[in-house]
Amino acid sequence: MTFAIILFAVTYVLMLTFSRWRPLIALASGLVFIATGMLALGEVFGSIDFNVLLMIAGTMGLVALFIESKMPSLLADLIMEKVPTVQIAAVALALFAGVISAFVDNVATVLMIAPVALEICRKLKTNPVPFIIGIAVSSNLQGAATLVGDTTAIMLGSYADMSFLDFFWYRGKPSIFFAVELGAVLSAIILAWLFRTEKKPIEKATVRTKVTDYVPTVLLCGTIFLLIAASFISEKPAVTNGLICCGMMVIGLIYNFARKRTLDAVVAPLKEIDFQTIGLLLGLFLMIGGISAKGVIDAAANLLASLGGGNLFLLYTVIVWASVVISAFIDNIPYVATMLPVIAGLAAKLGVDPTVLYFGLLSGATLGGNCTPIGASANITGIGILRREGYEVKNSDFFRIGIPFTLAAIVPAYIYIWLFYGI
Repeated sequence: MTFAIILFAVTYVLMLTFSRWRPLIALASGLVFIATGMLALGEVFGSIDFNVLLMIAGTMGLVALFIESKMPSLLADLIMEKVPTVQIAAVALALFAGVISAFVDNVATVLMIAPVALEICRKLKTNPVPFIIGIAVSSNLQGAATLVGDTTAIMLGSYADMSFLDFFWYRGKPSIFFAVELGAVLSAIILAWLFRTEKKPIEKATVRTKVTDYVPTVLLCGTIFLLIAASFISEKPAVTNGLICCGMMVIGLIYNFARKRTLDAVVAPLKEIDFQTIGLLLGLFLMIGGISAKGVIDAAANLLASLGGGNLFLLYTVIVWASVVISAFIDNIPYVATMLPVIAGLAAKLGVDPTVLYFGLLSGATLGGNCTPIGASANITGIGILRREGYEVKNSDFFRIGIPFTLAAIVPAYIYIWLFYGI
């Protein structure tokens, strides 16, 4: 276990230090976990979240057609007509991404909203880096708002037998949705403060961009609808969302080929798939699979349980804030999967309702990924989009937005959950 922890820690330090080489560093570390036997060959495929990888590939190909249709440019024109300054535009885009992310996977949300943000930044001739970071962290925040917002929320709903409506009203009390939205309001204020110098007025376009083809937009909206619908299906294949995204991309490619009658109609969108981002995530999945196999995550869960002792408030506090820190560095899915039965056992031992601990775990684990540029798939995806546009994201660029955003979101949620379910 010790060597696994050391390798994992060294890898993260290297990825934060040498951001340009993150995919290669992550893949190399993943191969070391396999080569040393810390991740057995039989566990390799089980460690990889193919659903996320397929979602990224499929949505990126579909978004390429979406961009080509000039719909993002039209949406940028419409947004610029409604907001007075660059500051308000940045906050509005982040909030818009958050609303969508409450019902659609965070990665898919970033891929869909980022082209609009990039188009706005091109027209305003401003740096898109903080815009995209704002969209990514806002998407992560709203993942805990509804049963369908994030994989961890789905896991909690399944484990605690919670329905979609239970995330809004649970056992006669306002549920976690309102805790998340309270955090969203305060984090929006933080974003507005971070963009306080962006007071440049937005000039209204005299002529709106004309969309050349509405089919990609229909396919993208269809993807959102299918992702939402699929979330209500129990016992579905783990790669359902990925297959939906790839299936819609294939439909789009077939349509594009039939319309243009050239091979480039298929090849060009496929070239827009960011294989560096996919490689980085693949390496991270292997690393996390390795430390999970060596019992690191189980040990972390047991440590949290022991730190909480027999005091419910102390236990709740430890779970929330430790989840924030742990999820800043490891995938929150295996962590939450490990912690759910631990929490159930602790609650039974103390003779208390586990709801406050469940909600504390979900809020902390969902938001913790916003602390680092490689703490969540949505962050990695957003940074990958910026890299392809020629922008290098420094760690300081991300920390400047991610850390205050996280604190603004988690503190009110922490207080809210305890007041409604802890006392």
